Amino acid sequence: MTRFARVPGAVLDETGLQHVGNPHVEQRALAAGTAVAPLGDRRVLAVSGDDRLSWLDSLASQALTHLAPGESTELLVLDPKGHIEHAASVIDDGETTWLIVDAGDAEGLLGWLLRMRFRLRVAPRDASDEFAVVGGTRAAVEKLDVAAPGGVPLVWHDPWPGIGVGGWAYSVVDPHPAAVRDWAEALVSRSEEERIADAASRGELALAGLVAADALRVAAWRPRWSREVDEKALPHELDWLRTAVHLEKGCYRGQETVAKVHNLGHPPRRLVALDLDGSEGALPAPGAVVRLGDDVVGAVTSAARHHEDGPIALALVRRTTPVDATLTVDADDARVAAAQEVIVPPEAGATASVPRLTRLSRRPQVQ
Repeated sequence: MTRFARVPGAVLDETGLQHVGNPHVEQRALAAGTAVAPLGDRRVLAVSGDDRLSWLDSLASQALTHLAPGESTELLVLDPKGHIEHAASVIDDGETTWLIVDAGDAEGLLGWLLRMRFRLRVAPRDASDEFAVVGGTRAAVEKLDVAAPGGVPLVWHDPWPGIGVGGWAYSVVDPHPAAVRDWAEALVSRSEEERIADAASRGELALAGLVAADALRVAAWRPRWSREVDEKALPHELDWLRTAVHLEKGCYRGQETVAKVHNLGHPPRRLVALDLDGSEGALPAPGAVVRLGDDVVGAVTSAARHHEDGPIALALVRRTTPVDATLTVDADDARVAAAQEVIVPPEAGATASVPRLTRLSRRPQVQ
């Protein structure tokens, strides 16, 4: 990612390009399709072999056996108790299944896949040296020289917040904040990544950084492995049954817990959106304590400054936390007031039917 250091205004760290001077402007450009974001915090895994789709289907939460070339989906790998261990965005080109994963998850997921091969015709490998990931609207990333080693352009279009076949939505907010979200991630060769950096350094291509991309994700209530997932996380707590779980597919590790919580119980925690008081100026870090009065009820998973909504966050709180309570978040030496908006309602699970709620966001409503 050091190739982007020559872009005017670029600020980088070990994960990649953070911003190019103004994250709010970059957010608007990303959403409008006039900029793209090099996603240096992603890695690419490839699974080839005739058995790849049925094999992945047997291991993961998503139905993949009949995944069509070019179709986008995502999967979770769960432990026997239904906790999330790995997550991946998935696209197949007819010859190879491509997995886009968070950088911190790539080694663990690849190692697990290699151990699970047995005698099947599958060959997982890390393809990150060959391909980089670039995000933006579908139209914006498709203007790039997208990799297509199997003849199908490798553009993953985020299915969030749609409800996939076999999926289930717990959020009852209408309209969903991501109802009109357009987000895609394209695989490009490392030489194309170099061309993108050169074009941006000459002012011929607008870039946005990871700060802007993540702010749009937080505003869309979109869970991510590196942020919302801890050792206790269940898909139900994050409303991730929408796009990553097929409730009617064949057996896979953790399926029993997924079914039990969905049909008979309630997840112990629930994801909430927090509208933070910006007067203190402090943005809470992931892991910051969330309180109801003096009682600890949860923790922040992600926080961002959104170009319209201001300081916002996602947090996992106890299921029994009152939905109308104003919470506080520890940030530096202050407690920041946080108005919550329900993502996963306390009634989630037991296939409960709960009333639809109107969004409380300061952004204009989608008509």
